Amino acid sequence: MICSNFPSLCHQLLLRPLRVSSTSYNCCEVLCFVPALLRSSRVSYLSEYERREVLDYPQVYYYGQESEKKMATLDNSTNNYGYDDDRGDYNIIDQDHLHYRYEVITTLGKGSFGQVLQCRDHCTGQSVAVKIIRNKKRFHHQALVEIKILENLRKWDPDEKHHVIKMTEHFYFRNHLCIAMELLSINLYELIKANGFVGFSTTLIRRFTSQMLAALVLMRHHRIVHCDLKPENVLLMHPCKSGLKVIDFGSSCFEHEKVYTYIQSRFYRSPEVILGMNYHMAIDMWSLGCILAELHTGFPVFPGENEQEQLACIMEVLGMPDKYLIEKSSRKRLFFESTGQPRPVVNSKGRRRRPGTKTLQQVLKSDDENFVDFIAKCLIWDPERRLKPQPALRHPFLTAGRRGRVTSPATPAIARQLLSSTSSSLSASTRTRPLQIGAPTPLTARVTNRMGGSGSALPVTPIASTPSISTTLGSASAHRAYRTPQTSGISYSSTSRQMVAKTNGYTVSNVA
Repeated sequence: MICSNFPSLCHQLLLRPLRVSSTSYNCCEVLCFVPALLRSSRVSYLSEYERREVLDYPQVYYYGQESEKKMATLDNSTNNYGYDDDRGDYNIIDQDHLHYRYEVITTLGKGSFGQVLQCRDHCTGQSVAVKIIRNKKRFHHQALVEIKILENLRKWDPDEKHHVIKMTEHFYFRNHLCIAMELLSINLYELIKANGFVGFSTTLIRRFTSQMLAALVLMRHHRIVHCDLKPENVLLMHPCKSGLKVIDFGSSCFEHEKVYTYIQSRFYRSPEVILGMNYHMAIDMWSLGCILAELHTGFPVFPGENEQEQLACIMEVLGMPDKYLIEKSSRKRLFFESTGQPRPVVNSKGRRRRPGTKTLQQVLKSDDENFVDFIAKCLIWDPERRLKPQPALRHPFLTAGRRGRVTSPATPAIARQLLSSTSSSLSASTRTRPLQIGAPTPLTARVTNRMGGSGSALPVTPIASTPSISTTLGSASAHRAYRTPQTSGISYSSTSRQMVAKTNGYTVSNVA
């Protein structure tokens, strides 16, 4: 039920697609068998190509009869018989079928790896997310790694207590590897944006943290490195509840099978990756610390314009790294002079960041000592000394808020709260209303005005623009139009972050 006092955000979020009920379906009810389809008048809905292709399918659940499908022919194999564009992406047609089972509803996201679609599974009646990999060998190879990890995670977490995305199946369709997954709700970046980049209370952040740590505990136990943990890759299970799952293992690897050296989205990139050192699972704990700081302030804690400024942002708050870490860096000459001093970096606003001129508590603007200490232990230069997932669950920041043992959103002790904040167009004074996610005690959104107390509204994030990064964390221009997420563990050209299509948490764009 939506909070009657402040319905706007919940109403907005509930418009996002979620899993639908399968009550109107008989599970795996076959629409027709192939011989009957080919003998009936319905064969006219199939292209010449499909009349041959469908012979490889013993059952047909859906064949796109309501779509304006491309009537491909057998005598022209250009661009995969016309099913692909020049880049190797599958040409999407709404209401057409995938694999004679899934109905394409809409596109959720696009990236260098391919596309993610919302589909209706006509075998089960459920809505799912289907990731269609580009028809290129290098993306196919990485997708096989992703599938291997997702299959193992499903096996290791059969009761879904560790908050990782569940793959339902994978299949090949018209030379594209496809991965079907459960359909979730909005991602944490969209949640921050919907709340006007104001940030959330530590009470809510604590609930999110315990669930993300549960995912990291499982991954650490099986030596998996996520490699791209960020707000966009953490999705709510329901738009008005605090349960979440970690998604997008397209950049992930087993610790002993690392492939890429250039990983992680820039704002969440660990110093060992920036410096070109050997990395392992500790990089995900660094990313977690960055995410938690952003959830509290509404803005990235280290908003570098490029890698040089990214490291400068880190040093501004954490001071200089120890010399032994610099010596282990294969890229130290990019960041440090021969004397060991950092190379000067001036950003697009003419600002130069100086090591150790801010404290973490100043940046977080938090008087919760346990919260600041938890993030500080995630943001330690030396990955060997960084907080690990299992001990993190015993940190006072998490234990202080527990009523019993809380490790899963399915546990009754987790409060079911309603998100009842207002959109980013509301004034700062309006944001004093409580942001609730259903606890007995309502959560309160942080009300500090990030625009210097002027009382004017925070800006709405542009959809596709590339402004300069603000020199001051939390200023009017310090929003996400300039974000540049990592995609699929593979480096590509630097472009600004764009909100692509109807994201529903599956947005991706190129790395910077």
